[in-house]
Amino acid sequence: MLVDMPLDQLRSYTGSSEEPADFDAFWATTLDEARTLRRDPILEPVAHPFAHVDIYDVSFSGWGGEPIRGWLRTPKDPSEPVPGIAVCQGYGGGRGFAFEQLMWAEAGYAILNIDTRGQGATWGNGDTPDNGPGAGPQYPGWMTRGIQDPNKHFYRRLMTDCVLGFEMLRALPFVDAERVGVTGGSQGGGLSLAVTALAEGVRASYPLVPFLCDYRRATAITDEFPFREISKYIATHRLEEEQVYRTLSYFDGVNFARRATAPVKMTAALMDATVPASTIFAAYNNYAGSTKDIQVWSHNGHEGGEMYDEFDKFHFFAKHLGGRDF
Repeated sequence: MLVDMPLDQLRSYTGSSEEPADFDAFWATTLDEARTLRRDPILEPVAHPFAHVDIYDVSFSGWGGEPIRGWLRTPKDPSEPVPGIAVCQGYGGGRGFAFEQLMWAEAGYAILNIDTRGQGATWGNGDTPDNGPGAGPQYPGWMTRGIQDPNKHFYRRLMTDCVLGFEMLRALPFVDAERVGVTGGSQGGGLSLAVTALAEGVRASYPLVPFLCDYRRATAITDEFPFREISKYIATHRLEEEQVYRTLSYFDGVNFARRATAPVKMTAALMDATVPASTIFAAYNNYAGSTKDIQVWSHNGHEGGEMYDEFDKFHFFAKHLGGRDF
């Protein structure tokens, strides 16, 4: 069934998100510190039987200079710099296997699957530990890890990893720095919004059913996890509610959307109880860029458009990054 506002109300809903006064300073300091610890990435070729692609096992510097893993697939021996796409992972997922998503390399892109620190055991194998701070009380999962302090929150580290992963991809000599975009679904969609707002040189962004937006609204209208992790934490730590939402405001996709200007295409599903459509529209309606569109799937849940979205991404990135289309 429909689980949120009628579509006409969604198109004007702008959210309940608070914006901390030091939001920009917080992220400027976070990224400046991380960039000073950056080292050259390591790209190890992977043996494979495919004729038209190259595959690399990648390690690059993320938050705190910590090594973050990834898979990079490219067209084989490109004769000139190619467009690039950074992919952020959904909740619980990691970078997966080396032989996944070869179709993008076959289509002429360098595509980087960024691993998710601490995750990668729910689906999609992960290989990057989370060694950061934030060891206080938490509800099982990642939403409330370090929730007592924005400086120690899990998503400060993960979002920084994704920003630096995007910038690493953009700096590779065989990638055209002026033709690099970002995408991801669910958590990966929320991370994509953060990258679009914070990274240097994002030329196109395609967040699918983006999670991590409009936390107060989400926890008020859905009992589904992962948003429910927040409610379960507050149910036990009753006097910390305002601190919880204050911390989360630094990682809210609505606040990132207000600072993002690259051409964007989002998706939302009206029967999605995991990431209610209103939380996505809050980000979309606040998005600062003028070139934006949203695909609404009226009878789908959190799966969204699945392969319909994947095909549309080819058209979108071909248009904005100059890749091949069909």
